[in-house]
Amino acid sequence: MKPLVVILMGSKADLEHSRKIAAACHEFGLETVLRIASAHKTPGHALALLGEYEADPRPKVYITVAGRSNALSGFTDGAVGAPVIACPPVPEAFGGADIYSSLRMPSGIAPALALEPANAALLAAKMLGLVDAGTREAVVRSRAAAAARITTDDRELQ
Repeated sequence: MKPLVVILMGSKADLEHSRKIAAACHEFGLETVLRIASAHKTPGHALALLGEYEADPRPKVYITVAGRSNALSGFTDGAVGAPVIACPPVPEAFGGADIYSSLRMPSGIAPALALEPANAALLAAKMLGLVDAGTREAVVRSRAAAAARITTDDRELQ
């Protein structure tokens, strides 16, 4: 069974950020699905979507993308058994203070936090690599390619 990354955004305003996450996930060979549901405005819809994906037996990770008050990550984490990664778009407005809603969660609610889309995808791939050898190998290849770029850059600098 091929692993799945469910990218759940709070609104269509989060689509560009979510597409960056999906593109990075695809580099690891991960299947993704993009969905929109708001913990604040459409909690019933959000729970229905999460129930649909929780019924899917594939290994999965949820990546939540919500700005301002990031209730979506905690809401999702409380509703699912799979890992949740919060990857909120960090706006310049408010001096980045919106990020605090992603940092502090109630007891028993523990989504991970990755601020860069590529890092959210990498974390999802590492998590899914625990149960999928192909994903694990893709992570190893990615790390080796990153290391090779650094050593090549160093040689060229000399």
